[in-house]
Amino acid sequence: MRKHLLDTFDKIYIIDLHGNAKKKEITPGGSKDENVFDIQQGVSINLFIKNNKRSKRELTKIYHIDLFGKREMKYSILFHKSISLLDFNSIEYSEPYSFFVPKNFDDTSYNKFVSINDLFLDVNNGIKTDRDSLFIDTSRKNIEAKFKILLSGEIPSSFIEKYRVLDSGSYKITERIKTKEYNSEKVKPILYRPFDLRYIYYDPKIVSRPANKVMRHMLKNNIALLSCRQQSTFDFQHTLVSKYLSEVCTVSLQTKETTYTFPLYLYKNDIGMMINENRIPNLNLEIVNEISLSLKLKFTPEKEKTQNTFAPIDILDYIYAVLHSPTYREKYKEFLKIDFPRVPYPKDKKTFWKLVKLGGELRQIHLLESPKVEQYITTYPQDGDNTVTRRISKNDFELHAKNPKKGRVHINDRQYFDQVPKISWEFYIGGYQPAQKWLKDRKGRELTFEDILHYQKIIVALFETDRIMKEIDKIQIIDK
Repeated sequence: MRKHLLDTFDKIYIIDLHGNAKKKEITPGGSKDENVFDIQQGVSINLFIKNNKRSKRELTKIYHIDLFGKREMKYSILFHKSISLLDFNSIEYSEPYSFFVPKNFDDTSYNKFVSINDLFLDVNNGIKTDRDSLFIDTSRKNIEAKFKILLSGEIPSSFIEKYRVLDSGSYKITERIKTKEYNSEKVKPILYRPFDLRYIYYDPKIVSRPANKVMRHMLKNNIALLSCRQQSTFDFQHTLVSKYLSEVCTVSLQTKETTYTFPLYLYKNDIGMMINENRIPNLNLEIVNEISLSLKLKFTPEKEKTQNTFAPIDILDYIYAVLHSPTYREKYKEFLKIDFPRVPYPKDKKTFWKLVKLGGELRQIHLLESPKVEQYITTYPQDGDNTVTRRISKNDFELHAKNPKKGRVHINDRQYFDQVPKISWEFYIGGYQPAQKWLKDRKGRELTFEDILHYQKIIVALFETDRIMKEIDKIQIIDK
């Protein structure tokens, strides 16, 4: 679209009124930025001029101005000033980066890094069911019950209405289920949102967009890196790991922020009997060989204890550490918004292993496999029915007066999680704040004993993620 506009018009004027509540925009001075309308989406005024005076070799001129601040101030400027009186900045751009806002792509070193999309051979976006309430559930029993009805051949009208068992233009669900019979082995765990493991009835012939090219490899012993190709709302914080199937919105629900799955291994077929038999690394061996030569380490398809070797899991852990570096995220934030992340080749053996260690710790914490996540830092002191009745908003987090770094998360009028670090409560992974999102998605439900423990693990995991990210930032990832 941007390219078409540049090809069509000779001058473009953009008055960026900001006010994006989703991005939590503030003024450059740190004060409140208000929207000119009662909406969350940011607003801009765009003027497109065509005068046919531009030569074919001449680039379209783009002029941009930011207007931050109070709504009344923005109204006043728009009402009293003409276009000629506004202090526009000319935007310099070059192909392929034709943006209508100021961007900084001066650091050409980033393009020398390796794209994760080039490093991993088979990549696909996550599963899209088009009927999540039917196909995905927190309870295995609920999934089993729903699909026994769906595939029975006699579906009640109330069931059809509730779960939208109706054909759409692109998804003929009634055709797909006609000859299918219920199979309990099709019920699989799926990482639906960060730290939110649910169940899906995964039959690629029934699911709308099963992403089976990649997901079939996640039905076996495997691990995958999850990330997004673009960011439309936040700066880059869009990475996670999973041992299970993943959904198209696992990392983010925001526009354009589709979750892609990068499995570490590919299984050639179903013959292998041993746990890791018959699988190969899902890695570009040309790139792996470059790393091997640079580090003077031998690459092995599976992790070995032999000295001077490295394995696929080490590469994943290295990448995971780099993607969690605050300095890396800030330095390359404009690049990270527009394509899959690129990571630098390891600068030396010592740095590589330091990052592998920290990336491995992060991986285990995010999979909730690290013993640290069971070292709870919160309490759940009050008895009750454990039902989440609150909407889980900012008002449900009560900071302690004596220690404003910690607070209480109220789930109902009586019960709460106490000693929750503010860092954990506000922490983002992709487009979600997991400490808030997990509870929001359980409004109206009674938390089980396992749920209560699981939530406390999430709080530890987020707190530890912040700590490890600070440790990663002490390492000089790239030569200055």
